[in-house]
Amino acid sequence: MRRLTRFAAAVLLACAAATVQAAPVTVVDDAGRKVTLKAPAQRVISMAPHATELLFAAGGGARVVGAMNYSDYPEAAKSIPLVGSNSQIDMERVLALRPDLIVVWHTGNTARQIAQIESLGVPVFHSEPRRLAQVAENIERLGRLLGTVPAAQAAAGAYRAKLAGLEARYGKRAPVTVFYQIWDQPLYTLNDAQIASDAIRVCGGRNVFGGLKVVAPEVSLEAVIAADPEAIMAGKRYDPANPGLKLWEPYRSMTAVKRGNLLTVDGELLTRPGPRAIDGAAALCQALEGGRQRRPK
Repeated sequence: MRRLTRFAAAVLLACAAATVQAAPVTVVDDAGRKVTLKAPAQRVISMAPHATELLFAAGGGARVVGAMNYSDYPEAAKSIPLVGSNSQIDMERVLALRPDLIVVWHTGNTARQIAQIESLGVPVFHSEPRRLAQVAENIERLGRLLGTVPAAQAAAGAYRAKLAGLEARYGKRAPVTVFYQIWDQPLYTLNDAQIASDAIRVCGGRNVFGGLKVVAPEVSLEAVIAADPEAIMAGKRYDPANPGLKLWEPYRSMTAVKRGNLLTVDGELLTRPGPRAIDGAAALCQALEGGRQRRPK
């Protein structure tokens, strides 16, 4: 009788555990929408490179069955079948992969693409980190949807520790005014709604065009000269025909030029709102600290 009782108790416990594992999970995404899954996602499609990185960080890399072009990190992401680019999505390919969760990026995917994706009836998570701290939040919420909470919490915790270290070290340093150049012909920059500007803030900097309404506004050469930033930052030049930071060398009266503060940064890390954004921020902080050291004594 005791053996039967123990057996029955074991069965009940197993059933209870199975019920807990299969319980629906709900999170709120960056668009403020509730995303509910009946069970942890097993087949996920990432519609942006940063989302691919977030899914891997959350412990769900092996479940990513489709991704967008430029999903090149970590190394395993390069072997994921592509479903399209930021200009076109192969909806037939998306359907054939039978996803139970799709992660989209409002800034990178067009409204038409997102509408097409949402019409499929598959749960959609909008990922749009605009602050460094929101990257960790994305990792944790995706971990809940994947059922990989321990891995996601560990990754988010490590990320937050790095962020706290940067804020403690650089957050109260003497401010540095910064022009962040994302393109040179014509000149484009970023406002404070983009994660790169939050990295500038964390490092004790101030984006001179952060208050503009457009996320990636075009600015004139004259406007930058008038703003006279202490540092001008740009990503690596991939096209030798584009001048990049050399554009500013003739303007020797500008503070950034006089002090040698024409700084090259890894634009991919800074503008891709994924787990490596914190590494881009760390490099940015070091670069701006160098600018402080070059101030006249």
